Amino acid sequence: MSDNQASYLCDHCGEEIVVPIDFSAGDEQEYVEDCPVCCRPNVIHVVIERDGEVRIWSAPEQDRY
Repeated sequence: MSDNQASYLCDHCGEEIVVPIDFSAGDEQEYVEDCPVCCRPNVIHVVIERDGEVRIWSAPEQDRY
């Protein structure tokens, strides 16, 4: 995996998903992305530490009804 990529586990199916990291988007990022395996939406959380270390995790998207 390159320095501008990180991986998270899909909260629905458990598959490891590799995504690019956009360092220009800020130190704390949150966005919704559908899992390419099970197609269910995940809220992706990205935190870029001062030393450049990236923490990434997912959570299921809650219904917004």
